[in-house]
Amino acid sequence: MNMQLQSYIQGRWFAGEGEAQQLRDATTGQVIASASSTGIDFRATLRYAREVGGPALRKLTFHERAALLKQLAKKLGEFKEEFYALSYATGATKTDSWIDIDGGFGTLFAYASRGSRELPNSRVYVDGDVEMLSKTGTFVGQHICVPLEGAAVHINAFNFPVWGMLEKLSPTLLAGVPAIVKPATATSYLTELVVRRIVESGILPEGSLQLVCGSLGDLFDHLTCQDVVSFTGSASTAQKLRTHHSVVAHSVRFISETDSINSCVLAEDAKPGQPEFDLFVREVTREMTTKAGQKCTAIRKAIVPASYADAVAEALKASLGKVVVGDPRLENVRMGPLAALSQRREVLGRIAELRREAELITSEHIDLAGAEHDRGAFVPPALLYCREPRKAKALHHIEAFGPVCTVVPYESTEEAISFARMGEGSLVSSVFTADDALATELVLGLAPLHGRLLVVNRDCAKESTGHGSPLPMLVHGGPGRAGGGEEMGGIRGLMHYMQRTAIQGSPQTIAAVTGRWTRGAVQKDPGRHPFRKAFHELQIGDSLNSAEREVTLDDIEKFASLTGDTFYAHMDEAAAARNPLFGGRVAHGYFLISAAAGLFVDPPYGPVLANYGIDHLRFVKPVKPGDRIKVRLTCKSKSLRADKGYGEVAWDTEITNQNGEVVASYDVLTMVSEQPVS
Repeated sequence: MNMQLQSYIQGRWFAGEGEAQQLRDATTGQVIASASSTGIDFRATLRYAREVGGPALRKLTFHERAALLKQLAKKLGEFKEEFYALSYATGATKTDSWIDIDGGFGTLFAYASRGSRELPNSRVYVDGDVEMLSKTGTFVGQHICVPLEGAAVHINAFNFPVWGMLEKLSPTLLAGVPAIVKPATATSYLTELVVRRIVESGILPEGSLQLVCGSLGDLFDHLTCQDVVSFTGSASTAQKLRTHHSVVAHSVRFISETDSINSCVLAEDAKPGQPEFDLFVREVTREMTTKAGQKCTAIRKAIVPASYADAVAEALKASLGKVVVGDPRLENVRMGPLAALSQRREVLGRIAELRREAELITSEHIDLAGAEHDRGAFVPPALLYCREPRKAKALHHIEAFGPVCTVVPYESTEEAISFARMGEGSLVSSVFTADDALATELVLGLAPLHGRLLVVNRDCAKESTGHGSPLPMLVHGGPGRAGGGEEMGGIRGLMHYMQRTAIQGSPQTIAAVTGRWTRGAVQKDPGRHPFRKAFHELQIGDSLNSAEREVTLDDIEKFASLTGDTFYAHMDEAAAARNPLFGGRVAHGYFLISAAAGLFVDPPYGPVLANYGIDHLRFVKPVKPGDRIKVRLTCKSKSLRADKGYGEVAWDTEITNQNGEVVASYDVLTMVSEQPVS
């Protein structure tokens, strides 16, 4: 087959004009597709994202956008076998495709879940607590985050045509920003198929996703300060794009994730025969052969104690010798070809450079299963051994983006750290040790120059997700050569696509803007107990001010007897008197919380379904026998769980004494029925 790939721009599919780039099956060399973006009006493409996609997304709340991501993940799962079948052409084995395809779907699901659990059912994200800017509290500040009103330009690498798109797209769409996706041309046929299924589903608002198969032409000339570029690829290309005149002139946000020299450190305690030694060998083998080593996170330096470096080298050679290389469509094949013949030429050239400083200790020629050397982009697993790493330079600066790794012996933990840091900024490093002191030394030494660190021992190995697996809840990126950017990291990933703005004003104004009640804002009289109001009836600021209750010595002693909490401050007058904070017996803090609940609850069956927690609890002032307490309860924030029939309501709560002094403050968290309850 030879399909003409199309771009999806401005609401339609568009076949590029003129001569197209031919794309080949990585195993057979057969031409399977061609791609060109010539003829696309990139100014109009950006305008379409800004004027059609952006407004449609910004109309939705975080929860509504999260629901779209969940729908999309489910729908794409229906076409998984179709995606797998085409993925083989990229050189990916079934396991490789699972990482790319199912991993991409998993990222969509992860952001859908986090969006519904950690974000409000609102269009505004409130960042942090209110800042008091005046003596009496009539002037306050609050940081908020709102979506940028431009487009996110996603430039992705060839090695993960599905995950690479979806890991960027998930936080972008959840933030409320439309995306223009430009996959690496070599494997863009798989990305195009996935986007076709997305468009056909009709799940995403029109304009929220556009696809460019081919070059981006003059798109960068039309970027503004409201746009974002998220790039994955080579450091040299990133530097060129980062310094584009429009990016510089308009301070365009530029997120960069580039190649890096990643290390795996075998600590001195992990000797041959120890579980950590075997785990290390298994991990290095896996990272060299998964996706044929074409991962930005793959291990390039295996840093090992000099005293058993030879043992490591022999173990790795034996492990790699068992890896079957060939046509990825075959069940017994564990490693397929590189993505393209051009990539093979690049990798072989890099290996030649590394061999000036290191010895190649694996075979240059191996038998292939179901494939031919002269047709496919095959490179055998290449393990090198650098016997004089202190004199080496290429080792720390050249990345062969394939199944290539170098064994690097070290004399001390300090030297191991220095060898890993010579990459001048990496995405990830891993440490194999059962010694927590060594782990601490290595982590603190490596952290400044790494975006992620994995520490593996026998206790966590079984459930470890591995050295080369970026996870949606953790940041993916690194300093220096690794690009200086971050992707994912849970809700952190959204912040790249949002503007953080500081608002100053009265508490009431801040509450109106954020949809979250702030102390000092208006307390509303709901006309009835607020616990009698269904979710949609509740208003931010609805308040209850309770009657008083005197705290007695009998209360304190009964609570101590009931709970078993007989701490001296509650039960021993002489000892409590010695405490400079109390000067005598005081009530249990948790008794106060319980007594407060007795003051504000409304007992009969009603809209409040459950209390599911307390946040931000602080005991401010001790309460002594004879003190009188009362409670102020105010509806602080609301977040509807439309698919569950209830909403989550946070109640700002203060307990005060007879002098009006705050003795405790916290948020009560409740589930409230969406509809009135009779």
